[in-house]
Amino acid sequence: MSTPKIAIIISSTRQTRFGDKPAQWLAEFAARRSADLAVEVLDLRDYPMPFFDEVASNAWAPSTNEVAQRWQQKVAAFDGYIFVTAEYNRSIPAVLKNALDYAYPEWNRKPAAFLGYGGVGAARAVEQLRLICIELQMAPTRTGVHIQGGDFMAVWREGKPLTELPYLEQNATTMLDELLWWANALKTARTQA
Repeated sequence: MSTPKIAIIISSTRQTRFGDKPAQWLAEFAARRSADLAVEVLDLRDYPMPFFDEVASNAWAPSTNEVAQRWQQKVAAFDGYIFVTAEYNRSIPAVLKNALDYAYPEWNRKPAAFLGYGGVGAARAVEQLRLICIELQMAPTRTGVHIQGGDFMAVWREGKPLTELPYLEQNATTMLDELLWWANALKTARTQA
């Protein structure tokens, strides 16, 4: 079986966002496992879709927006996903919800893992994201990575390297192990369907 392809999705497009730092750290960390999995960072800035404005989900009618079509093709190429997300008002960024809504069959029967950051490590946003992923017929994994509180502020404001937070590597290892197991299992199941 071929190596599972995993997308690391940066879920904020704000100019002052923090998300590219943990996404880059995670991509470098995951690259150490190149024999197990292949990762690619996807930036929602590269897919500037309007707020969902189609006649229906692409599960029922093809999307007309060219950027949405390009997004769907890109998402379809992966065997699993890691969402790197902030928490905005106890939920996920609107641009992430929009990107999720623009695809449906592309997400189906694939695993999702989460790296959250902010005051509470985006724990509330991640819980909502898990529910959205279930509705999109994804398999959310248990272990996530959460950069929270003082650690988040030390990295964001003071420039402390993420590599100086040893618990991140421990959680990321477990998260990647779970994601890889599900990616392989679901990839096998998809080929047999």
